[in-house]
Amino acid sequence: MTETLRPVDGEASSQQSLTTAAARNLATTTKSVPQMQEITSRWLLRVLPWTHVGGGTYRVNQRRSYVVGDGRIAIDYVVGDGRITVDRENAQARVVSGDLRELAFLRDFDDEEALSALAELFQQQNYNAGDTIVEWGHAEDRFLVIAHGRVEQRAAGQYGDETVVGVVADGEYFDQWGLLEERIWDFTARAATAVTVLSLRRSDFQNLLDRVPTLRAHVEEYVASGAHTQGDGEVPINLAAGHTGEVDLPETFVDYEVSPREYELSVAQTVLKVHTRVADLYNQPMDQVEQQLRLTIEALRERQEHELINNREFGLLHNADPRQRIHTRGGAPTPDDLDELLAKVWKDPSVILAHPKAIAAFGRECSKRGIYPTSVDINGHHVPSWRGIPVLPCNKIPISDTRTTSILLLRTGEANQGVIGLHQTGIPDEYEPGLSVRFMGINEKAVTSYLVSAYYSAAILVPDALAVLDNVQIGL
Repeated sequence: MTETLRPVDGEASSQQSLTTAAARNLATTTKSVPQMQEITSRWLLRVLPWTHVGGGTYRVNQRRSYVVGDGRIAIDYVVGDGRITVDRENAQARVVSGDLRELAFLRDFDDEEALSALAELFQQQNYNAGDTIVEWGHAEDRFLVIAHGRVEQRAAGQYGDETVVGVVADGEYFDQWGLLEERIWDFTARAATAVTVLSLRRSDFQNLLDRVPTLRAHVEEYVASGAHTQGDGEVPINLAAGHTGEVDLPETFVDYEVSPREYELSVAQTVLKVHTRVADLYNQPMDQVEQQLRLTIEALRERQEHELINNREFGLLHNADPRQRIHTRGGAPTPDDLDELLAKVWKDPSVILAHPKAIAAFGRECSKRGIYPTSVDINGHHVPSWRGIPVLPCNKIPISDTRTTSILLLRTGEANQGVIGLHQTGIPDEYEPGLSVRFMGINEKAVTSYLVSAYYSAAILVPDALAVLDNVQIGL
């Protein structure tokens, strides 16, 4: 008797060939290398010229300069980040006393009690958009710190019309010199948005000097030095030109900074661990150690670019000269704002760096005006530009909780007195320039360890090599 085979439960009786699910068990799978979303174009690392730092430290020698504040009708910037921190609790704002050392005549003043007493003298004032805060031609009887909001400084143009000569915002201030001597406001300050201001009256400051001998002595020493009358800039080199006959030529020499800034190489490191069993048995068709190492190096390079932007010691955002920082006039980045930025780095600017969302916001503003920026070619990549300067995306530039960010403009290269990257090449176990992979051994659990290290920093050779457009509103 012939036995009839019946299909098992759930199997289609009409199947006439091998199923694809079963066939896949015998097929060779084509695999991609491991992917990682964190990897970006890292344009900053690509456009910075890198300088070899043999001793681990790079010293920027400069001609000696006077640094006593801006001295113009714009913001009175000095040292540090050019801002005075303001604590805001509910509707009240207070000056952080230690940040008063940002004022030129309080630099290196170490009497904390006196600084606290000075901070207590500030009074809060609120203004609506369009309100006049100070007016041209009136006595400078107050020193003002912007706790929140944006203020436009306006001065009369040649034909009597007003023109914006400066924009100040959170933490910035004017005018410190009015506390030391009688002056007249040579601009009008109007609130561009709702503004909270902390003001210190000149009379209150003078009364505090009478009560605190240490503060009076420090201020009098500063005034006696004449530093507040020297202006800002490099110590002059005396020259003569256009003379006729026999005249006495000036004598001169070039003086240097006695304490030039030094940049030490920073390091980003991690220890990569791979089990020998994985490296031995699961090494085809891809080298497991190689792929682990590749992604680890990608992460290190991403962190390196982040530090070059954000590190407080050498990062570009925190080390831009305060006089090289400007604000947008209306929030969103406009062609006018980028033109003003170019005026800050007008000597052979190289690249503009912006968060991709800031580039999109700038594109929207251009479209509103019927302006369509051209693209330029960088190593085969077509990127947008403004006035012929490449506009490169960098997602390491932070976006604040209020949806604002910054745009950077750089002049690059050591020969151009620009911004340069710093690294050391030829280090032991070098895998890439400035990056080493060092075998650390195998532990008792058969785990292999590799020390992966990247050494780097950045230097701004002269202040006008970098400018920053702050308070860039990116919208949605």
